[in-house]
Amino acid sequence: MAGGLCMAVFVGCWPLLAWLAGQLIPAIGAGAFTQVLQIIAASLAVFLVQKLAQFGQDTLLAGPALQVSQELRRLLFARLQRLDFGALEKLSAGDLTYRLTEDADRVGEVIYKTIQDSTPSALQLVVVLGYMIWLDWPLALGTLLLAPLVVLMVSVFGARVMAAAERSQKQVSDLAALLAEAIGGLPLVRAFAAEPWLQQRFDHEIDLHRRARYRTLQLLAMQHPVVGFIEAAGILAVLLIGAARIQAGGLDSQGFSSYVAALLMLIDPIGHLTTNFNEFQQGKASLARLEQIEREPVEPPDHAAALPLGSWRGELVLEGVNFGYSAAQPVLHDLNLRVEPGQVVALVGPSGAGKSTLFSLLLRFYTAQSGRVLLDGHNLADLRARDLRQALALVPQQSSVFSGTVAEAIAFGRPASPAQIREAARLANAAGFIEALPAGYASRVEERGGNFSGGQLQRLAIARAVLGNPAVLLLDEATSALDAEAEAAVQQGLNQAMAGRTVLVIAHRLATVQGADQILVLDGGRVVESGSHQQLMALGGRYRELCERQLIHMGT
Repeated sequence: MAGGLCMAVFVGCWPLLAWLAGQLIPAIGAGAFTQVLQIIAASLAVFLVQKLAQFGQDTLLAGPALQVSQELRRLLFARLQRLDFGALEKLSAGDLTYRLTEDADRVGEVIYKTIQDSTPSALQLVVVLGYMIWLDWPLALGTLLLAPLVVLMVSVFGARVMAAAERSQKQVSDLAALLAEAIGGLPLVRAFAAEPWLQQRFDHEIDLHRRARYRTLQLLAMQHPVVGFIEAAGILAVLLIGAARIQAGGLDSQGFSSYVAALLMLIDPIGHLTTNFNEFQQGKASLARLEQIEREPVEPPDHAAALPLGSWRGELVLEGVNFGYSAAQPVLHDLNLRVEPGQVVALVGPSGAGKSTLFSLLLRFYTAQSGRVLLDGHNLADLRARDLRQALALVPQQSSVFSGTVAEAIAFGRPASPAQIREAARLANAAGFIEALPAGYASRVEERGGNFSGGQLQRLAIARAVLGNPAVLLLDEATSALDAEAEAAVQQGLNQAMAGRTVLVIAHRLATVQGADQILVLDGGRVVESGSHQQLMALGGRYRELCERQLIHMGT
């Protein structure tokens, strides 16, 4: 309300200033010094009021504009967190980062300029033109005949600027994606002495970006002189028509002076609107890229009658489960499995056999095309997703720990007391190294956990998993990337964390799962063998073949 009032005062001062200019010029010509002094004083007072109103307008309207931008980014990030995993895996991390930062900022800037600059400029045009029509409508009509040409040129350039901006922003997204990939893979690049290859790729991307950006700037550079020439020709034409109106007696010199002053007051808002229109076109390109996220499918919501899980025992049953990421790529075929509460079950087999896919189904990242997946007798599709994921906890192969304090990394956004966090660390065999840190649980974890070893990060991940007291632990090659010493410390933490829980372990190093209650051998999306280590070795089938490749024998 206050911002709108300030805008009204700011815009309303323009006709008054034009009228004062019309009074001033003849007074100067007549040498009426006292009158000139009075008009200048009045003009300064009006300018002061106008600039104070402009300050109030700009500051008071900035808040709502920035809130809109903030809400847009917040909603998009919330949407991103709910995206279907199939859609999420197709999107580049660098591209998504660019969309949620640069594209969202550009849209926010357009919103701000629309409220703070374009709206007052458009109102200034309307008010000043109204004053010009009141002064002399035939002269104003001649002026308005030039307006469609200016509008046409601005719209033509605007369409071309938008197309060029879309291409430019696509190149920036590609560049951001390459940068994200390159920064994460620099050690690998250096290990293979592939710096020239990576530099060549980077040089190619920045050249494409330069060309696309140059085309946008070229169009903007062309628009200003073209539109400016039309504006200058229009002003000269108005002067010519004005001279004819004065000669014909339809307008006096004082009125014409006010008219010219008003006409000059149109140049600034037209320039603002032209520039803002170009930015608006670029903002539309950014908005279109943000809307692509909105069009991506999201994770299906819980059923209206979804059941709370309640207490957890940890019984898992799969009945005739068939699943594929697409109809042409089946992964699991008629999979049947039963895991009793408290059992440790190992999933082994070649890459692509369906082990990680099974974990994704249990966490309900994906839904089976047919068959049922049950937890404690409840179909996963009938449970609330949050309840389900609190009952299951994942320890991934490569531990991903968010920056913050050690306590925050373990709590991971869940309400937990210091005592609960310490107990989770103890179970994960992490309490020793955490308490040896200078600030203990308040010590900082840097981005990607760069100030901790791989074994320490993995134990933090185990502590994070057991904090919620899950019924089922899903261990995805939790020790495969560690050296022997770190593996021993992590394995001790795993053994403590696994006690009393149902555990599914994905393992390629078969020596780590020989003590499992049951070992399932998956191949081609089917369970081809099942039993204990001794039973499967005696069977002499696929499992024994895999063990012998790893120099594991019957007595091992």
